[in-house]
Amino acid sequence: MKVLLLALLLFTLDINAQTNQEGVEVQRSRLLLLPASTVERSASQQYGQLMSAAQQKYALNRDLQQVERLRTIAVQLIPHATRFNKNARKWTWEVNLVSSKSVNAFCMPGGKIAFFTGILDALQLTDDEVATIMGHEIGHALLEHGRARMSEQLLKNIGISAAAVMLNLGDVSAAVLSQAANLAVSLPYARKQEADADLVGLELAARAGYDPRAAIAVWQKMSKYAQGAGRGQPPQFLSTHPSNQNRIKDIEANLPRVLPLYKKAS
Repeated sequence: MKVLLLALLLFTLDINAQTNQEGVEVQRSRLLLLPASTVERSASQQYGQLMSAAQQKYALNRDLQQVERLRTIAVQLIPHATRFNKNARKWTWEVNLVSSKSVNAFCMPGGKIAFFTGILDALQLTDDEVATIMGHEIGHALLEHGRARMSEQLLKNIGISAAAVMLNLGDVSAAVLSQAANLAVSLPYARKQEADADLVGLELAARAGYDPRAAIAVWQKMSKYAQGAGRGQPPQFLSTHPSNQNRIKDIEANLPRVLPLYKKAS
């Protein structure tokens, strides 16, 4: 049964490798036990709860100028999302800004985007830099990294044998799915997932007319900020998005693939 289930899971491999001269090469997640609709519904509920809590604290979309800025950038990025995931055209995209010192941003499955004022203020982000961060976060959603992590957590919670019986997922409790969704947001991504999201972010930004070279500045700023915050609480963004020099090298190595797209868009 275990072998059969694992074979079934691996059969869900959806390679999105691009062979064109222009553009990046990435892969979709392998482990996709949970249906996309289930994951997106759970993410939408969790996102709604987070935004409702922010609203109750009068912390939701207070800076209208910044909200408009974020949504304008998103509008430029989103039309190019289907290159990496055709289902993105069906998503109900949302972009909101939460007033908080937290240096963080995310995009949940289904296109639920949130930025915290802390990341805009602490890093003094330009539009190009915002676009690369937003593109990176959208990249995680497009490549279904959250769905893969929820699937992994579900297997850990209920076991492979139980998952095999419940492949139709009709009996999966809301509590189990909620727990899996929470862990999918809070746990760090794997190095390969981070690298692929970086590349998707580069291409989305470039196609939308934002300079993809800004990604280098973003991670340089993040590293500098983390060093300055070393004696206190590290940036929340780095708890799920570890920064290192290899990341910058990977970005630099892939810039020649996306700079022609940026020049065309500009």
